[in-house]
Amino acid sequence: MSGAVRNATLPGDPPGGRRAVAVWSIGVAVYFVAVIFRTSLGVAGLDAADRFHVGASALSTFSILQLLVYAGMQIPVGLLVDRLGTKRVLSIGAVLFTAGQLGFAFSPTYGTALASRALLGCGDAMTFISVLRLGTRWFPARRGPMVAQLAGLVGMAGNLVSTLVLSRLLHGIGWTPAFAGSALAGAVVLVLTLLFLKDHPEGQEPEPSPHQGAAYVRRQIAAAWREPGTRLGLWVHFTTQFPAMVFLLLWGLPFLVEAQGLSRATAGELLTLVVLSNMVIGLVYGQIVARHHAARLPLALGTVSTTALLWAATLAYPGDHAPMWLLLVLCTVLGACGPASMIGFDFARPANPPERQGTASGITNMGGFIASMTTLFAIGVLLDATGDDYTVAFSAVFVLQALGVSQILRLRGRAARRERERLVASRVETVHVPA
Repeated sequence: MSGAVRNATLPGDPPGGRRAVAVWSIGVAVYFVAVIFRTSLGVAGLDAADRFHVGASALSTFSILQLLVYAGMQIPVGLLVDRLGTKRVLSIGAVLFTAGQLGFAFSPTYGTALASRALLGCGDAMTFISVLRLGTRWFPARRGPMVAQLAGLVGMAGNLVSTLVLSRLLHGIGWTPAFAGSALAGAVVLVLTLLFLKDHPEGQEPEPSPHQGAAYVRRQIAAAWREPGTRLGLWVHFTTQFPAMVFLLLWGLPFLVEAQGLSRATAGELLTLVVLSNMVIGLVYGQIVARHHAARLPLALGTVSTTALLWAATLAYPGDHAPMWLLLVLCTVLGACGPASMIGFDFARPANPPERQGTASGITNMGGFIASMTTLFAIGVLLDATGDDYTVAFSAVFVLQALGVSQILRLRGRAARRERERLVASRVETVHVPA
């Protein structure tokens, strides 16, 4: 009986299938393009410094402002997805991030470029939460961990496009043609979304929403936040994601070129290794979590510990530059940060009912971006203050990791007890469903 209950399909569980894959793929395509635009500055950081005549702190402001907007939008976007549905929110997001990328291409001054990155961040903020919601509406709950990891994998493929394609275009045809040409991809996914994306399968319409006033919004946020699983998900995301995000988004290329003495081409190859490692490890983590739910926390904490160890070894290496083998291992391990951050959603998802999934995912998704924003700012300030001492600047990573781990250890017991209670309740309901 217990095996049958465990494998049973819950009432109202979406069927999945080819139609689900086709619709979900459109949403993921929007996210894919958003990540290309988000990470485009990572391969253009040194060019941006020359173009706008700015130092390290001002350069980091590009990414900080973009992430500030992104993180600040997560709860509002979660509420919008719960209220308006995926199609509308993804369409708005595509319009905004395409306008931001196009504006960045033609920005004549530092100020207009900042405004363009903020607009891009606003549109980008609307994509991932929408894709997660699309997955829960079209696929059975048991597929949740793998579907989420696949979405993250496609996002990293967008990062790969930035690293391999956009960087070559930038140095081949120049700033404005490269960024303006890439903006065309945003128009393409917007058309696909408007024509073909559906919020849910036929017969799987959500329950009518109650009155959507301010009181409802406060209740929705408060109810999601009260769940220990939501808060644990936020801190897992906070602690795991940011080392790779900071490395890929802005400071990886300058660190490898200026601190480690590598050529731009070699540094670009190492950034590519981070992305490829992320894609491979994402598939592995997704399979492990889908089959062994108890592996979630060990995987997350193991990733944090290994990342900290490799960063410490790299920064403390006694020579002028770390050896190539150590940089290769560091970049391979950094590839695990993205998949580990997805585990945060696997804590928040079972802690909240379907009508609160967008809000809970938004809260969780804030974690890594707040940590990334903080670290980007700290590294920029420390580089300016120490005369580009990357060892001191990158030590900020350890401070945020320590904070995150302390919160994970504090919340893990309460989240586990609450999840067991929900699991028992859902099994009882499944047993009583008529044949």
